[in-house]
Amino acid sequence: MSRISQQLGRAKAAGKKTLVAYIVNGDPVPDVTLTVMHKLVEKGVDIIELGVPFSDPMAEGPVIQKAHERALASNVSLTDTLNVVQEFRKTNADTPVVLMGYANPVERFGYEAFAKAASAAGVDGLLTVDLPFEEVGDLRAQLDAHGLDNIFLLAPTTRAERARQIAAQASGFLYYVSLKGVTGAGHLDVEEVKNRLAEFGSMSNLPVCVGFGIKDAATAKAVAALADGVVIGSVLVNKIGELQGETAEVIADATGAIVADIRAALDSL
Repeated sequence: MSRISQQLGRAKAAGKKTLVAYIVNGDPVPDVTLTVMHKLVEKGVDIIELGVPFSDPMAEGPVIQKAHERALASNVSLTDTLNVVQEFRKTNADTPVVLMGYANPVERFGYEAFAKAASAAGVDGLLTVDLPFEEVGDLRAQLDAHGLDNIFLLAPTTRAERARQIAAQASGFLYYVSLKGVTGAGHLDVEEVKNRLAEFGSMSNLPVCVGFGIKDAATAKAVAALADGVVIGSVLVNKIGELQGETAEVIADATGAIVADIRAALDSL
């Protein structure tokens, strides 16, 4: 069983909701990310999604687009991201880490070489936003061979038959995009999320985590009541951007405070 499945299983057995946090590697500068990762875990994050900087992150809203730009200004690459995970694993053997990004860097790295390097670094899963399930076969085979989960997005516009096909290719968990739009958008419809999760729940035994519209403790609690977990990203990345120029410790404390509030809200369910 993968580290991701173990984490979600432990949370379910304990009656807890899994909290997933997304940040971009190298944002605002490379030496901040590792400190922030450890602080997020200390304050209650269960799974880290580490964004791989990319020049055209089309699923991201302006907040996360700017984070990619800040990281790319320091020439942060996929290899650098693997190196950060390797450093993280020196003192944390338990918290799952998912790389989230776009297909081009992985394809350029080479599927087999990437899967081997990612597994060796301590990565647990991969989410490639722009790689449709029809084209994932070769990559999925390499991820499977090296014990890595393949995470997929489901959107409000995903039709039932396509959702069933995507779920059949996924492992670890399904990531439901809670709104029609890019990351950080502000029109979360909890009732629609409820209806779609009920539909997806009948298609797969995989846990479902919900993201893209979770801004604070209140929205996290409302959505977590319906799902196995929630994903927060833009609220953390926005704070990191506001604190550009501050020390890693200051940025880590500020993002950790956001996580602590959301963790408390989830634990009150």
